[in-house]
Amino acid sequence: MPAARPRLLHVTDLAYEARGRRYCDEDVFLASRLRAHFDLALCHPLDAAALMESFDGVLVRNSGPVLGYRKEYDAFRERALQDGVRVYNPLTGRADMAGKQYLLDLDAEGFPVIPTVDRPEDLHRLPEADRYVVKPKLGADSIGLRIVPADALAALADGSVLVQPCVDFVYEVSFYYVDHDFQYALYAPRPDRRWELQPYRPTVRDLEFARRFVDWNGLAHGIQRVDACRAPDGELLLVELEDLNPYLSLDALDDAGRDSFVAATTRSLHRFLDG
Repeated sequence: MPAARPRLLHVTDLAYEARGRRYCDEDVFLASRLRAHFDLALCHPLDAAALMESFDGVLVRNSGPVLGYRKEYDAFRERALQDGVRVYNPLTGRADMAGKQYLLDLDAEGFPVIPTVDRPEDLHRLPEADRYVVKPKLGADSIGLRIVPADALAALADGSVLVQPCVDFVYEVSFYYVDHDFQYALYAPRPDRRWELQPYRPTVRDLEFARRFVDWNGLAHGIQRVDACRAPDGELLLVELEDLNPYLSLDALDDAGRDSFVAATTRSLHRFLDG
């Protein structure tokens, strides 16, 4: 008798409307390819806690920002950790999975990130700028993000938000990893069109930059996206380290690129589920 195939619960919100992206198309494609290797079922994130015990693992993909269902998401995490459910990405991520505090921590540790503070007494540490970005620590997908002048910061920096200078960057670039292995990079040549992405050929120095953050996060398994901006001086600065449910922009890849990514993800999932 052939060995039973692993059962995988693919968590996604196919109805979520993201600006400039079609989450549903990406997850339909990925699910269609993973079905060749797993007994797979799709479910909405609000149903995951009730269904996950019947599967060998839970794959969290384009499940949308958890802000709209924070209580349910926290309950899902607590139950999965308590019951030893295998969740991919693992729930030990230190980056977006745990909020935006990591940007403050990385800045304090001297990592190349956009300067970030959260308290009025630290505002002097930020470089002078005409405008500043203020965003919630528990934000996602630009929800709650504001751009304000300097004189508005003291009243807003109450510990619940992050404050950063508006950086006049040249372009944004994203590096995609499966486990600790680089897969591909995409960039937005026009800063005002974040999701009009093109393939990007990273330099050795670019990959050293991105790898520092993947290593810092310490996830042995999973998919991560390192978002950075190219500053006017040519250096890269971290914008975000997405380790919860990173959108992959697979539609910006050619067939060979998508095949390679699916193969890497399939191998990673098998290693993860085999423990």
